Amino acid sequence: MSAVIIPARYGSTRFPGKVLADIDGKPMIVRVAEQAVQTDCDKVIVVTDNEQVYKVCENLEKVTVMMSPENLSTGTDRVAYAAKSIDDDIIINVQGDEPFIPPALINQLIDGLKRDNSLKMITACVPFGDINNSENPSAVKVILDENDFAIYFSRYPIPYNRDNIEYIIRYRHIGIYGFRRDYLFEFATQERTFLERCENLEQLRAIERGVKIKVIKTDYNPLSVDTYEDLQNILKILEMRKN
Repeated sequence: MSAVIIPARYGSTRFPGKVLADIDGKPMIVRVAEQAVQTDCDKVIVVTDNEQVYKVCENLEKVTVMMSPENLSTGTDRVAYAAKSIDDDIIINVQGDEPFIPPALINQLIDGLKRDNSLKMITACVPFGDINNSENPSAVKVILDENDFAIYFSRYPIPYNRDNIEYIIRYRHIGIYGFRRDYLFEFATQERTFLERCENLEQLRAIERGVKIKVIKTDYNPLSVDTYEDLQNILKILEMRKN
């Protein structure tokens, strides 16, 4: 059994209330949930700390919404809180600011965990279309071994191309995570590690403690909303698609 859990914290630091931002007539969190219900998962849960978000989601078809404490510090903590109320073995954490996340990508993470019972954690990446965009520290990079397990995640453009090798590929990490249920609870209760604190990337907690993270390669370029400027860019893209 599998569940998609969408953490929807209202008080975003850089864009408060972004999960309710209007995207072509629908709140962003509704768009995320509608993508999730198109997958092969057995249930979709939105977990939020805000009454307004709760009311927006409570009548969505095939979606359960629940309240969480306000003092949970990360989306993963919120996902773990919601997962305690279900018994599904596979938990997919879909960020509440990914309104166009492809259902097919979510299914790939579910299938990856179903096929390999030894996997504790799985995520995704996409090649940078323009290598220059990898200089942006907001776009998290990942390097992989030959079996597509993560070696390291960084805000720095890795691998560093010292000798200017031609046709170098850098991969952008997509912030969607699949967890084996037991490992999600273990992960959520662990102390932050040194590398995690340095990069401010919680997936490094798993890497630093020796847990292998499988990485699915995709061609989906994230249209996530982290700032008000991101929202305006998405609205422009949607307008262009209509014309």
